[in-house]
Amino acid sequence: MSNSFLSRCARAAGALALLLSATPLPAQLPPLISRDILFGNPERASPKLSPDGQRLAWVAPDKKNVLQVWVKTVGKDDDKMVTADKKRGIRQYFWAEDNKTLLYQQDNDGDENFHVYGVDLASGNVRDYTPFQGVRAEVADVNPDFPDEILVEANIRNRQLMDVHRLSLKTGALTLDTENPGDVAGWGTDAKFQVRAAQAQTPDGGTEIRVRDDVKSSWKSLLKVGPDEILEFEDFSKDGGSAYLKTSIGSDTARLVERNLATGAEKVLAVSPEVDAGGVVIHPKTHVVQAVSFAPGRATWKVLDPSVQADFDAITKLHSGDFGIVNRTSADDAWLVGFTSDRGPVTWYKWDRTAKKGTLLFTAQPKLEGLALAEMKPVAIKSRDGLTLNSYLTLPVGVAPKNLPMVLFVHGGPWGRDSWGYNSYAQWFANRGYAVLQTNFRASTGYGKKFLNAGNKQWGLKMHDDLIDAVDWAIKQGIADPKKVAIMGGSYGGYSALAGVTFTPEKFACSVDIVGPSNLKTLIASIPPYWKPLRATFDVRMGNVDDPKDAELVKNASPLFKADKIVRPLLIGQGANDPRVNVKESEQIVDAIEKNKGSVTYVVYSDEGHGFARPENRIDFNARSEKFLAACLGGRFEPMEGDKIPGSTAVVKVVGK
Repeated sequence: MSNSFLSRCARAAGALALLLSATPLPAQLPPLISRDILFGNPERASPKLSPDGQRLAWVAPDKKNVLQVWVKTVGKDDDKMVTADKKRGIRQYFWAEDNKTLLYQQDNDGDENFHVYGVDLASGNVRDYTPFQGVRAEVADVNPDFPDEILVEANIRNRQLMDVHRLSLKTGALTLDTENPGDVAGWGTDAKFQVRAAQAQTPDGGTEIRVRDDVKSSWKSLLKVGPDEILEFEDFSKDGGSAYLKTSIGSDTARLVERNLATGAEKVLAVSPEVDAGGVVIHPKTHVVQAVSFAPGRATWKVLDPSVQADFDAITKLHSGDFGIVNRTSADDAWLVGFTSDRGPVTWYKWDRTAKKGTLLFTAQPKLEGLALAEMKPVAIKSRDGLTLNSYLTLPVGVAPKNLPMVLFVHGGPWGRDSWGYNSYAQWFANRGYAVLQTNFRASTGYGKKFLNAGNKQWGLKMHDDLIDAVDWAIKQGIADPKKVAIMGGSYGGYSALAGVTFTPEKFACSVDIVGPSNLKTLIASIPPYWKPLRATFDVRMGNVDDPKDAELVKNASPLFKADKIVRPLLIGQGANDPRVNVKESEQIVDAIEKNKGSVTYVVYSDEGHGFARPENRIDFNARSEKFLAACLGGRFEPMEGDKIPGSTAVVKVVGK
């Protein structure tokens, strides 16, 4: 943002209008935090050290507020922007191991058909390594011992299947390395940079890990499990004789094991009775497992490699948040470490392993520092049938936590989870005067296979009951006003928002759906072609839309067919190019509401996909959302000048109002 006199005057005028227009609430609430701070582009984010440790890269906006990759020499002020994305901004980038090339991925207006680009840092030239129309490509792996090559997954040969290709950074030659036989959802390489592991989805929705002795050998099954088990390949040992796996075989939670490929003998490396093994730190050269994280509420690390114990112990003292290792130098003498905290921006340090000293690099959003942010508290809620719903409660600062308006903010997936740390939405809601509840309902990942499988074919049923039980808990605790509870979320969370006002319309005062499916049958009919290997998972966990036995289940779980039950205010946001939840998912329920003489506000963004990547669109929809919530729940809001945020592509349709 400009520091000119005119800009300062404009900001002052905007702040005054904000104060004058905000809906009155208890005076104890802190000042409103602007949407630009909460949802605008970070000032700097996602830093990574070059393999030789000589340079630092990060993402930051250019003069047009588009996120670009920047690079500087460590210890110097020679910051240089090395990309020139015109519109959406770059969010995924990687250092190549040659220290000369910076790789990044970008799609077209949210279609998720990513191309892999390379920037030659010496010349500044940018090359599209995968210039294929309608193809999705992504960086699969890099290896420090093969600095001039990378592996790329792409569906060039068959749009339904991701094959592995070997890319020469020097020539740009892309050659097919390993063909997908039709059911592989992920690949794994060994220390020699050879594809030797495949994670396949079986027809019954289970998982099979296949391995081969070398690239000339045939594949053989290492482990094969049904859909009730958790099984994931992590890496090979240095000698290639063992595989590191996450597995729930013989236990409820997924533990990390080392399995001998020849004998089948297993050694348990890390396990928790509460939660599945989370992040795994493996040394990129020695392939030794160094640490594993576990996060029942907040995250902790179990250190397995004594050589890094002192590092982990010292790093925990740098910051009060939870940390992860972003990347490390080839010499392993420096790590880049990121911390997340519930009441502050994400913060990054460079950790000197020799000196055992951390140097603060920067925070993502310095303007958050010093603001009255709200604490996120892990809470455990019992479902009506006795499951523990690990949840997070965020309460507004400065007011008594009694009989508050509340937003139930539902995570996507549904096979994902909410975690502790900075959450811009939780802080936004709390700052506007709302209690915020985020619940890991059954089917959420990370809490063992029983909890995961308890959600099988329970869309709109017990999964929804868990959300209702969480709301009832907040009401019983005296936290939430039963007449002022809103439900909001994106993707599966958007589905839940639609389910909330169709299946239980009396429970929620209003609903905000972002890219949520309305009809499970049409959802599956329009998923991306490269999701083919994952289809069996949907059949098991959601219901098979092509099986007559599941037809009634699928229809009853689809909010579209209960659109006539919608009597509460509803706001829907959608990306026109969404490859996961097609725009028709929103259009058809809007049409159904209109036919039923109901009311809804529908906002579609022509240059977005599954969610809103451009800050102009993100801020635009959130401006509409907070005004909508204020009218429904009585909270505060920051006014939006004009019909839309400048630069937004919002097209609004209002039905029945």
